[in-house]
Amino acid sequence: MKIRAFFALTLPQSVVRWLADHADSLCAYDRQMEVSWVDSEQYHLTLCFLGEIELEQVDRLEQLSREHLKEVLSLQVHLNAAEYYRVSKRLALVAALTSECSALMALHDTMINIAREAGVEYEERDFKPHITLGRLDAKNHFSQPETWPELDLYSLADSVVLLQSRPGERGSIYTPLFEIPLQDLS
Repeated sequence: MKIRAFFALTLPQSVVRWLADHADSLCAYDRQMEVSWVDSEQYHLTLCFLGEIELEQVDRLEQLSREHLKEVLSLQVHLNAAEYYRVSKRLALVAALTSECSALMALHDTMINIAREAGVEYEERDFKPHITLGRLDAKNHFSQPETWPELDLYSLADSVVLLQSRPGERGSIYTPLFEIPLQDLS
């Protein structure tokens, strides 16, 4: 059996609330009401999208994640931009993006290597770690602002989770399959 899955970083509730307020301010640019705004309870920072994987690969992914992440320190992630982000020929996002961060990109690369070691065929496309605030068809009339509202938010990333993604009536439904804590910064 195949499932859609991806690695993500969990977000503290204070960050989720702030991002929800920020997403509300972005609704003004959705003049054609094309954006399917994500419920804030579903916010997470997508670290590495795996696509369709075999259910049997989940145990191997967990084992490898525990091995490879046991010495990895938690990190501060700086969310410094919200923008329109086209992820495929069919899908575009309104997303919160991070500033350049070597620790975050190293974690992203580690998760890709874990996926490949577990036998997941991973193709790196023009991927950026992001928090999806809204989804829309790539062919849209979304009115991108010349200057996006400012975003300057820090979040502690202290665990990596493998999430299953299933379509639901009001967007994707995410189910955690396992979560690996990162080492405390202190």
